Amino acid sequence: MKSEVCGRPSFDVVVDPGTGRAAEIAHRAENVGFGGFFLGETSHDPLLLLAAASQTTSTMTLGTSIYVAFARTPMVTAVAANDVQALSHGRLRLGLGSQVKPHITRRFSMPWSRPAARMREYVQALHAIWDAWETGSPLDFDGEFYQHTLMTPMFDPGPNPFGRPPVQLAGVGEAMSRVAGEVADGFLVHSFVTDRYLAEVVLPSVQEGLSCSGRPRRDFTIGVTPMVACGTTADEIAAARDHVRGQIAFYGSTPAYRGVLDLHGWAGLHEKLYALSKAGEWDVMRSLIDDDVLAAFAVVGSVEEVADALVARWGAVSDHISVAARSSDSLAGWRSVLKNTEAQVINEVHD
Repeated sequence: MKSEVCGRPSFDVVVDPGTGRAAEIAHRAENVGFGGFFLGETSHDPLLLLAAASQTTSTMTLGTSIYVAFARTPMVTAVAANDVQALSHGRLRLGLGSQVKPHITRRFSMPWSRPAARMREYVQALHAIWDAWETGSPLDFDGEFYQHTLMTPMFDPGPNPFGRPPVQLAGVGEAMSRVAGEVADGFLVHSFVTDRYLAEVVLPSVQEGLSCSGRPRRDFTIGVTPMVACGTTADEIAAARDHVRGQIAFYGSTPAYRGVLDLHGWAGLHEKLYALSKAGEWDVMRSLIDDDVLAAFAVVGSVEEVADALVARWGAVSDHISVAARSSDSLAGWRSVLKNTEAQVINEVHD
């Protein structure tokens, strides 16, 4: 959470730790000075790895960015998140995302329908399950998509001594942003976003949801994970820039995300990227991302330059900024930046 005095967001890190290295990398990230350690769900189960990371860290937030909600039932997620919340002594931040239809139906073999409505009910079901464990009241959730009406003593873990984890939703469009404001504790802004799209589309939709739920913005957290191309040498920065062009091309080819490009008048770029993705021309796709598009989505430079640019672009609208570390060795470059940021916050608080 950003300081209420100076409004400065905290810096978290998102990594792909690889099998067996989450605990080690989380420990290094905490020592470097990151406030949070986030794992996405690609080729590993993030909650399983965060359970390991909870044993080598003591202060940093541990979060999923994201955990694929529709790949599992609310009961499965409620149980796993409850365990990690206990293991971490209350440091879990459960970030949920919907993924896209082909992955849910063809990779996970799970149903797909009206993702925003399903996600709203998913979060409500999670809280109904946690309520039953906390209070001992009968579990009686009967929704359109999920029904949870059985909880016998053998399967009831009882109240969690550290409470329930905050739930954050991730998304790109207006509908999911609005649902986050209605039922979640925060919103995780997708990496495929520009500051204009955030200001004109995402934040107004979140505010609509908050108004519907009767909650103020201060009770809700917004996290951003901007695309970053940084390094310690010119060659490293050039390689990182090329990598980010590939990220933008990949997301820009996805029909569900074309609204971001449409807002900037780049609909034709989506059509080209989509056609190339169908042909498997991934390298060609990267070449279509020119410097203007790159600058709209990413910040580029040394670690120090990137840190300043991230705060300048995203600090006023977010509570925490996550940076992606492409390797565990790249964590060390942030040490001096994070220590300077910490010292500056302390000075501003005392002033």
